[in-house]
Amino acid sequence: MSNPQDLMELNEKLIREKYKDAEAMLTGFDHTPRVASSKEPEQEERSHGIGIRRRFRPTNPALVTQSTARPDGVHIIKRVNWADDDDPITSPTQAAVLHSLRRALAVAEVVAEQYGQQTGLNEMMRDNFAGVLSDAKKTEFNELLAAASLISLHVFANMTSFLLSNHETLATIEIGEVEEVLTDNPPMALRGALWELDQDMSFFAEDDDKLIAVTMAFCEKLMEKVALRANGAPRLQAFLNVSYRVEADDFNITGFTPAHHAKSTTLTMTFKKPNEVVGNHIAKYQAMKLSKMIMAYDFERKLNPFAELGGFIFTFMGDGKPGTGKTTLIQMMAGMINDYCQVAGYPFRYQNLSTDSIDSYQGKSAQNAKAFINNVIDPNVIGFGTIDDIDQLAGKRGDRQSSAGQLEITAVLMESFAGANTVVRGNCTFGMFSNYPENVDDALRQRAGARFLVDGPQTREDYIDILHLLMGKNHKIPTGDHELFAAQQIKKAVAASYESHSKPHEDGLLRVYDKVSKDIGKLDTIAKLGTYLKGIQEADERFTGRAIKNITDAVKVRAMDFELPDEWMENPELFLRKDYDTKRDMIAELAQPITVEMVIQEINRYADSEFRYADKSDEVAIENAVREMGRMEEAKRRYLEGKG
Repeated sequence: MSNPQDLMELNEKLIREKYKDAEAMLTGFDHTPRVASSKEPEQEERSHGIGIRRRFRPTNPALVTQSTARPDGVHIIKRVNWADDDDPITSPTQAAVLHSLRRALAVAEVVAEQYGQQTGLNEMMRDNFAGVLSDAKKTEFNELLAAASLISLHVFANMTSFLLSNHETLATIEIGEVEEVLTDNPPMALRGALWELDQDMSFFAEDDDKLIAVTMAFCEKLMEKVALRANGAPRLQAFLNVSYRVEADDFNITGFTPAHHAKSTTLTMTFKKPNEVVGNHIAKYQAMKLSKMIMAYDFERKLNPFAELGGFIFTFMGDGKPGTGKTTLIQMMAGMINDYCQVAGYPFRYQNLSTDSIDSYQGKSAQNAKAFINNVIDPNVIGFGTIDDIDQLAGKRGDRQSSAGQLEITAVLMESFAGANTVVRGNCTFGMFSNYPENVDDALRQRAGARFLVDGPQTREDYIDILHLLMGKNHKIPTGDHELFAAQQIKKAVAASYESHSKPHEDGLLRVYDKVSKDIGKLDTIAKLGTYLKGIQEADERFTGRAIKNITDAVKVRAMDFELPDEWMENPELFLRKDYDTKRDMIAELAQPITVEMVIQEINRYADSEFRYADKSDEVAIENAVREMGRMEEAKRRYLEGKG
């Protein structure tokens, strides 16, 4: 994928020159469907004149193609204007749809021409038209035409969706699969797409709201289908290596990734202040730091200095027993980022992936998970995505109790969090939370770059503080011999928490630590630390190279073990609105050197969590096996009794 700094601006004059071609396509053309079948058996009633009566269309994709393909006139302008039946005047919504379609078609044609120039396709097309294209080049020519067709379709759908996103309403429509995806050449591909869009509009666009909904749904389905086709298709590298920009629309084309308007989500959750989170000192401190780190993101450079310098947490996992404060931690972090974004004037998007995303239809769960990821990673917003109860949402591979939908979600999250195309810009972070992290797939769990043990209040002081906090103000009970919230002073509490990890907490890891220390002495060199890591791997084979990367990332976070000053968040001119290089230099000045103590503590923190998960997972497996054996023994006893 290209660097976001290397944007090639599409010439506005070239785009407008393509308007006539686009208008001609929208006015009318004939098309014989090649892949799909007509979705309207009695279309004659509404061909050129656009008829007067709608018919029921099944929403089951398996039922919408049971008719005979035949030529049919496609008149998108008439179809759109017919959305409100009797009103002869084009409504603002209808005009917005038509303007968006025209502009998207024009941009798609310009991008296809740019691709043709870069790859030599344009010259081959001229030779082919003249009948002088050599046989040796015909395979390459056909592959380039197919690639250009996929590019045209995705740009068309991407830009149409982008331009209409500000007109989106609460109406939703399930249109089934997009089928007429042709790759003969770009004009044929676009005509096939418009033919199918016309079909969908004829069934669903009963009013302006549904007109927007069906157009947006069609574009989403078309982008998904084209992106799937493009995965592994030849001759696309020239397109993937360049990012395009349409300045007038603030629209960027970055491969087959959908673009989004920088719109904030309206949060309805109850925010929590840091002093309302009792205990969980390291988790709270890391969340507070991350909330400020993410605000250093530079919207022009599309990069966060923390992502460049090291120390940015892209994914983290919070685990603990029920009732220990995971939801409160989410509310605190979302509230802090939301407040900072309001001060800075940045769009903030929060989204939670819930169990509602699991769908019985094949592929739908993956689509829901991918939409969640795309909404959060949108480089035009500050994003925070949470996955609560991830052990219920994402399936564990090899577990017979995991549904197909759960396994689809696992695959999407794994690819998105640490896949070949994962780009960490530093504008967003994902938090995975679970009461039972041992039930999360090992590979997915290891994609969490940081671990937050959310163990709730621990000390006597913690329990006094939380009791006082939850009691409210409708009482006159004296506090007694206790200084309220003194134990929650974050710096002091965090220092003590980090210090506690100078030696492991889990028995299995402690045995490894003691053995290695006895054999080689104090862990004070890279070689000795590496020996300790090898000892951990010998005790738990799941402790792989990815674990080492997560540990070193956590160490880099510790090197950035400072909170950006509150005044930088309160007055955007002091930091947030500085240019990228200035922000990076300001952050670098606050960094501290990495110490041996930091490395040991982070090794122990991470490895403790893995041993904790492994112990729980093994214990659960043993309990299940014992239960199964007991059932079999009882079944055998009853069987023998019945036989006797």
